[in-house]
Amino acid sequence: MNLPKILLFSALLLLNIAFVVAWFRAGMHRSVRERPTPVDILIGFGTDFFDALGIGSFASTTAIYKLRGQPRDDLIPGTLNVGHNAAAFVEVVIFVTSVAVDPLLLAMMVGSAACGAWLGAGIVTRLPRRAIQVFMGLSLMIAAIIFAMSNLGVMPAGGVARGLLGWEFAFAVAGNFAFGALMSVGIGLYAPCMIMLALLGLHPLAAFPIMMGSCGLVQPAASLRFLKSGRFAWGPAIGLTIGGVAGVLIAIFVVKQLPLGALRWLVTVVALYASISMLRSARVSALT
Repeated sequence: MNLPKILLFSALLLLNIAFVVAWFRAGMHRSVRERPTPVDILIGFGTDFFDALGIGSFASTTAIYKLRGQPRDDLIPGTLNVGHNAAAFVEVVIFVTSVAVDPLLLAMMVGSAACGAWLGAGIVTRLPRRAIQVFMGLSLMIAAIIFAMSNLGVMPAGGVARGLLGWEFAFAVAGNFAFGALMSVGIGLYAPCMIMLALLGLHPLAAFPIMMGSCGLVQPAASLRFLKSGRFAWGPAIGLTIGGVAGVLIAIFVVKQLPLGALRWLVTVVALYASISMLRSARVSALT
């Protein structure tokens, strides 16, 4: 294993140790903790199952939460980052070790996303509920448009390169910093990162370790802020953790491939529904 990957896995391990310790300490100082329900676990299984196949989990989980009416909107970003973290860890270990990509590009993009998430989470934990609703609503609307364009073949399918050079390298690193920051308001990194790398000529398969490595570091980095502030839902987050790991393992080692075209259209509709629901909630908050 080369040096950039060794550094990536070292950072991944250290951040996740800090994540576990912070979650344990948060639990020790909390008098009442929600227990995950079977539905919480099922949501984690389903959303991370499709996440491992390249669909992403944030938009679909948000839509389900809006449909159920829980947890509260201001707790959704923290719940997504904390709850999906374990599944992201498993995905990183599997994909980064099995898919070829320029190790320097991988390390720099993952590191920049983690820095963006750390700074972004610090801002999100101080935002009022309506601001979070507006941010998530607009961002999910953009995500739905991007998914639709990708499904219609408007967006590029990608090139053949396994690495980037010069301004393309710098642009990709800077772009991933922004995507990492947006994850702090509950916006998934997969779709915008994959599209950006395709525009820059990277092979579609090479985007997978970058996307999953980014989420693997972004989520524990952002989660440390959410765990400190307490702005996440305990029961749903634990449910996502339990179900998510099982979903990832079955997707990668058992199912491996599904008709993803139809599933991407489903995710587009789901993201659009979540966007409209979130913006309606923001409007109601403004009127009350």
